[in-house]
Amino acid sequence: MTGMDTHLIAAGLPALGWAIHGGLLLRRLSTARRDPLTGLHTRAGWTTRAEHLIAKHPGALVLLIDLDDFKAINDTHGHAAGDAVLTATARRLAHWCGRHGIAARLGGDEFAAIVTHPDKTPGLDALQTALDHPVDHHGNALPVSASVGHCHCADLPAPSLTDALSAADHSMYAAKGHGRRNTH
Repeated sequence: MTGMDTHLIAAGLPALGWAIHGGLLLRRLSTARRDPLTGLHTRAGWTTRAEHLIAKHPGALVLLIDLDDFKAINDTHGHAAGDAVLTATARRLAHWCGRHGIAARLGGDEFAAIVTHPDKTPGLDALQTALDHPVDHHGNALPVSASVGHCHCADLPAPSLTDALSAADHSMYAAKGHGRRNTH
């Protein structure tokens, strides 16, 4: 090995180190955009994608979902049971969205979704039925229900994610006010 080879190797090591560091950083960023429990997008990752989708599809449907009495499941059956309910809810919501939307876990027991072609989904009643189905956990059927709020972006004066989420939030709390298993 010549002195020139040694200098080339020494010069290349910092670049290799930065490349490895950059790769690790990208991996962390991509996993931060996914909820580790459910695999759904996190708030940050979903918001970025949802804003883009609304700009491209002004007739999109935005949903907010909150599990009813979720604390009681954790308190009565334990956190593993709560995790089972969260993962089942995530799976059901993602399945309902299909290829025409994306779902997210915003945090705790709150979920969101955007569907670009609502006419190609099974409909809000089907989503409500899927979300309200009991979850089996170690032989126990855990009762689950969710309040679902929605906003058709086409109903807004100017489609924006902020306004759609606000309208969906009002719709969700109206559903909570009218009892469980309600989508209006």
